[in-house]
Amino acid sequence: MKKQNVSGAFIAASWIALGAGMVGFIVGLTRAEMQLNEKGYYLVTLLYGLFAVISLQKAVRDRLENIKVTDIYYGICWFATISSIILLAVGLWNATILPSEKGFYAFAFLLSLFGAIAVQKNTRDNMMNQE
Repeated sequence: MKKQNVSGAFIAASWIALGAGMVGFIVGLTRAEMQLNEKGYYLVTLLYGLFAVISLQKAVRDRLENIKVTDIYYGICWFATISSIILLAVGLWNATILPSEKGFYAFAFLLSLFGAIAVQKNTRDNMMNQE
């Protein structure tokens, strides 16, 4: 049985969310008056978070579809997702930047994570519909 197709509007919104979050975060970093090692910390935290949520989304979806996912991998996905958010929060808490900048980075990060999850979901849904 073929599932309902994902709407073009939701696909576009997902890509826009991912792009806006990532581009905003990275442009903010390039323009920030931080040391290079600080910028690297935030960039790596963003990349870690994106990879973690995509892996988590896949693991959760696999389990829902009765595809075998080991408990250790499932746990690592949750750990990586939560730890990426904590790493960003700790970094921002201790950063010597304006509170408005801290909020900007936090929301750009969360928008990027949401966008990555939605794009992965749409990609998987479209793949399943083509089978």
